[in-house]
Amino acid sequence: MALRVLIVPDKFKGTLTADQAAQAISDGWLRKRPQDHLELLPMSDGGDGFGAVMSQLLEAEPQSVQTVDAAHRPLKSTWWWEPKRRLAIIESAQVVGLALLPHRQFHPFELDTFGLGKVLTAAAEMGARKCLVGIGGSATNEAGFGLAKSLGWVFADRHGQPLARWIQLHALRRIIPPRKKRWFAQLTVAVDVQNPLLGKKGASRIYGPQKGLTPADFQPAERCLRQLSSCWEKSFGTNHAKEPGAGAAGGLGFGLATFLGARLQPGFDLFARFSSLASRLAKADLVITGEGAIDASSLMGKGVGQVARMCFEQGIPCLGMAGVLGDHHQLCHLFTRAYCLAPDLTTPELAQRAAARWLAELAKHVADGWQSVD
Repeated sequence: MALRVLIVPDKFKGTLTADQAAQAISDGWLRKRPQDHLELLPMSDGGDGFGAVMSQLLEAEPQSVQTVDAAHRPLKSTWWWEPKRRLAIIESAQVVGLALLPHRQFHPFELDTFGLGKVLTAAAEMGARKCLVGIGGSATNEAGFGLAKSLGWVFADRHGQPLARWIQLHALRRIIPPRKKRWFAQLTVAVDVQNPLLGKKGASRIYGPQKGLTPADFQPAERCLRQLSSCWEKSFGTNHAKEPGAGAAGGLGFGLATFLGARLQPGFDLFARFSSLASRLAKADLVITGEGAIDASSLMGKGVGQVARMCFEQGIPCLGMAGVLGDHHQLCHLFTRAYCLAPDLTTPELAQRAAARWLAELAKHVADGWQSVD
């Protein structure tokens, strides 16, 4: 009997985009079940690939702008424009993404979000009234300090001297706003995590290490971000530091909410709304989702875990496909079944080298087995 299969993967980080992952799963599945009706729906919860996914859903066209990356190296970046809604879509990973930098060549103390300001300015100059920004995958840990500087904010010490680098923020005593503080009528930020800015679950300690922070760096980084938060509250009476998602992208969630009045929203919720995910799920006999690693973090608000949760609540079988899997016991209560490339089919090295091929092979293998239990 033919099945209606919804294929809704996120990226396989560093190897496949969400679109490439969906196509690979489709190719492999159809080799064994050519009679099935497949619908491909690449997903993003706010990280790398957010712009491509959302622009496809909202029919926005790519635009280019000359800016700089997190290390201030020249960069031609892409953003997307939908004129009917006067909507701009920006993916910060296209500007200050960790994947844009040579591995471990720059320390986070040297990096900032300055280049993102040029992209926001380009969107505003195009006439955007609404702006949608995905902020996952950043290389930075400076709470939007560079972005704010690029838009005219001045951060000064007790002598009135401007601070050049975010790691000097421990000396911050005064924040001077620019003439223009409101850039869009509506600025929505898609966050892929719900962490606060500071503390044990904050940006520096939880996500800093994957960007290059060492345990010895946590205290000075935290001191700077805490002083920024405190000085802002004393000067302007508000504080977004504890807001869920403030710690996303090294505190860029905090920076966008603080300096541009942005509203933070879970990226998956935005994707689900714009893609009409609930109605697509209701029409499916089977759902396949996946990402590079399905583990405990996938169940903490990330897209793949949220898809599985929605399927579980609606009684729809949901299969997870990943490069590697975490604890099966944590996953089995949401996923009907979960499968991985390594070590089930190949080694991690070979899986990364030819990810599309091995993912298609895994899908073919799963489809072949699914015939006996559908």
